[in-house]
Amino acid sequence: MKPHQTVLSLALTSLFATASAHADMTLTSSDINAGEKMPKAQEFAGFGCSGSNLSPQLSWANAPANTKSFAITAYDPDAPTGSGWWHWVVANIPASVSSLESGAGSDNSTMPAGSQTFRTDYGSKGFGGACPPEGDKAHRYQFKVFALDVDTLELPADGSAALVGYYLNAHALETATLEALYQR
Repeated sequence: MKPHQTVLSLALTSLFATASAHADMTLTSSDINAGEKMPKAQEFAGFGCSGSNLSPQLSWANAPANTKSFAITAYDPDAPTGSGWWHWVVANIPASVSSLESGAGSDNSTMPAGSQTFRTDYGSKGFGGACPPEGDKAHRYQFKVFALDVDTLELPADGSAALVGYYLNAHALETATLEALYQR
């Protein structure tokens, strides 16, 4: 092997070893399971729904080493609105946090210090549970954690989910999604 080929070979080996050393970020829950129907505890209380409106417990792991904060969203792309439905939007979760307890989004007093919750499509801040139209097909509820490259996103307190989403995507180092289903 020629010297420049040896250097290139070593560089590529190092690059692949570094890439494989970082496992993909994951998002799990003790309350909901991927591809399965969520319990009634995660159903909204209102709009004709009678659930407990509890945000699910969420845990994430394997975030990039340079993560400075996290964000969480919950979104229903199947809502009959033409634009889906935002059920939960939280940013500025400290990088030292790797889980949220069940109900944390429903009772914002248990959210990590520094977290900022934004208005959902229900018109209020905090978690708003599933409430698909009765008899509609099962809707997909996508819970997503974002590992961000900034400590704090400077956003207005009344920022919309679309505005927050723009900044989340602009600052995302990596994301992980847990998709559960719900049908009434």
